[in-house]
Amino acid sequence: MPRPLDQARRAALLAGVIAYIGDHGLIELSLRPLADYLGTSSRMLIHYFGSKEQMLIAALETQRPDIAGLFAGVTDIDMLRRRMIESFCVNTTSDWVTSTGVLMQVLGVSTVPASPFSDYANDAVHILVDALTEVLHTLDPHMPDPTSTATVLVSGIRGLLQDRLVTGDTTRVSKAARLLINQCLPAAGTRPSGP
Repeated sequence: MPRPLDQARRAALLAGVIAYIGDHGLIELSLRPLADYLGTSSRMLIHYFGSKEQMLIAALETQRPDIAGLFAGVTDIDMLRRRMIESFCVNTTSDWVTSTGVLMQVLGVSTVPASPFSDYANDAVHILVDALTEVLHTLDPHMPDPTSTATVLVSGIRGLLQDRLVTGDTTRVSKAARLLINQCLPAAGTRPSGP
């Protein structure tokens, strides 16, 4: 009978995988250098995760944004706009930079035919777009096309996050994020009226 996995060790390994990808990239990832970095063996990584792809997907799952937390307590569009601006413009911790950089690599690699990350990337996009669409529809049932608004916001912010990571120009990109969010979610009293 196989020994049960040490869940604390598994969690530490997954955190180390994300840190490694943040430092070394995803494209040329192989198990032996990763195992050395983690202070273990490639055999032990296979024991914990089954395959390199399963390990990477498990590590990526630990990086999913807290959607419920992002939208918790939001009672109107103005509050949603402020929350989104704050989430984008304030979060610049090293953990955020690593996590976001890894996500951008995975989204890029997922465009390659038969990528093992295609399902994960597709889910990552749809989970956020669907959650934001639902929030927009709840907060403003008369919004003409909440799905398109959510798509513009999610895709636009993702592009701006990539810009910020590539250029390091937090000021310029944060201003652009505010512009995008304010245009998609105008303040109460400034929205166009009528059908």
